[in-house]
Amino acid sequence: MIKKIKNGAEMVVSALEQAGVEKVFTLSGNHIMPIYNAIFDSNIELIHTRHEAAAVHMADAWARLTGKVGIALVTGGPGHANAISALYTTSMAESPVVLISGHAPLNQLGKGAFQEMAQATIAAPLTKASWTCQKIEDLGFDLAKAIRIAKSGRPGPTHLSLPSDVLESISPLNMPMPTNEDFMVHSKAAKPSEITAILSALASTKKPLIIVGPMMLSKTGKKQLALLEESLGIPVIGMESPRGIGDPSLGAFSEVLAESDCILLLGKKLDFTLKFGNAPGIKQECKFLQIDPEETEIERAKKMLGNRLQMACVSDTPSAINAMLSANPAKHSSADTWLKEVSAAVAYRPSSWRELPPYEGRLHPAKALLPLQEILDSHPDSVLVSDGGEIGQWAQACLNAPNRILNGVAGSIGAGLPFAIAARVAKKDVPIIAIMGDGTFGFHSAEIDTAVRYGLDCILVVGNDACWNAEYQIQIKDYGKDRAIGCELLPSSYEKVCQAFGGHGELVTNSENMLPAVKRAIESKLPSCLNVMIEGLTAPNIKRMV
Repeated sequence: MIKKIKNGAEMVVSALEQAGVEKVFTLSGNHIMPIYNAIFDSNIELIHTRHEAAAVHMADAWARLTGKVGIALVTGGPGHANAISALYTTSMAESPVVLISGHAPLNQLGKGAFQEMAQATIAAPLTKASWTCQKIEDLGFDLAKAIRIAKSGRPGPTHLSLPSDVLESISPLNMPMPTNEDFMVHSKAAKPSEITAILSALASTKKPLIIVGPMMLSKTGKKQLALLEESLGIPVIGMESPRGIGDPSLGAFSEVLAESDCILLLGKKLDFTLKFGNAPGIKQECKFLQIDPEETEIERAKKMLGNRLQMACVSDTPSAINAMLSANPAKHSSADTWLKEVSAAVAYRPSSWRELPPYEGRLHPAKALLPLQEILDSHPDSVLVSDGGEIGQWAQACLNAPNRILNGVAGSIGAGLPFAIAARVAKKDVPIIAIMGDGTFGFHSAEIDTAVRYGLDCILVVGNDACWNAEYQIQIKDYGKDRAIGCELLPSSYEKVCQAFGGHGELVTNSENMLPAVKRAIESKLPSCLNVMIEGLTAPNIKRMV
């Protein structure tokens, strides 16, 4: 029996159900109360947060981990404004998220309506598309469009504002409904001849690299990249860090990047992370190839590279990878040497990290983090969240997991706790470890309440150096230690904050206690915080000894 839809809010919920949405990350408010009421009669679960930006961060992490669209639902006006800040992280992570915001009623606009705001205009610079629904008949189709755009091409966030009078409107008889096709991703595939030409160009070089962007660095995406690397015999490198070619999780990659004679940008933007394609990070005679879902991105690369961009075509990344795999080309002639050389550089870590003595008081970051690999290795679907300035870079250098969520190319901090909570929503029985700085902890610490309310256990490891250390390191490098200002924090008892919200907390000042403390946190089955006192060291800049 087809359920009769009574009003606009029920139309919204029906469209979400049709899209297969299971969870909505949200914070309540006046303008979206009709949607809350309609959700009672659905199978959709609300995860109710303490801050609107946290709702967007959770939707982002959900999308990255599940491959499904993430939905954040917030109220209008200041609720919408609070959510906006998280869209930049989501956009730079190429994560398919739809921000649905309540909105002042259309019939009151321009009259000083409650919390009236130009919401679509505000969200537009940070989204792939942003608009305000105008009538009840458009609701289902607008939601389908927002979801389709978010997932198509280069994924990213979209925004849809829903005026409260549209949500409360009575449904007309025989109101048109979106079909499943309205929600479907629009794919762009290159011509077979273009893929053949690019493969031929790669085969003619001595030291080629294929570099991909954030969208392919999910667990599923990395499996596809491994197949591509094995098939072509060409190193495939994923980049998603604001440190770019200096990303510590890529080891000594910068050394082999500087030797490459040809780079295929496979859905990877040519930006600051690649030094805009210039020396000394990339040698000036290095040639480029490009496959990208956006013509504008190709045009931008042409302006920067000139005739160094020898070939380019439009295609979404998964389609391009499938086409290259289907072409079944011969392995690159230098697969046995160059591929191994690049792999060894990326895997390289200084042996001195593992040779550090036991620490008492403030721990060396490597000494605090390396023991956690045992936990991440204990399950084939474990999750590592890395957030923060210098401590986040240490985490990326020291730890790896089948699923990894970073604050990403945006270089923003603060999303670590919401990321970890959403990871538990997505994955029920796996280890989830979030490495955070003490500065990061301050952004969304109240979300521990959310984790406790919903029984979403995860482990927060807070590297406490009582400092905004990333900024401090910049200041002492550029201006001198005596010119450092505005970076001091208190060595606060973050573990007690977690305890106060109903979670588990411990202070760690001995390196030998790191692993036992994590195991106790797991056994507690509560959201947990390990407040780890660490030395305020600069992030690792990994180079092999010459």
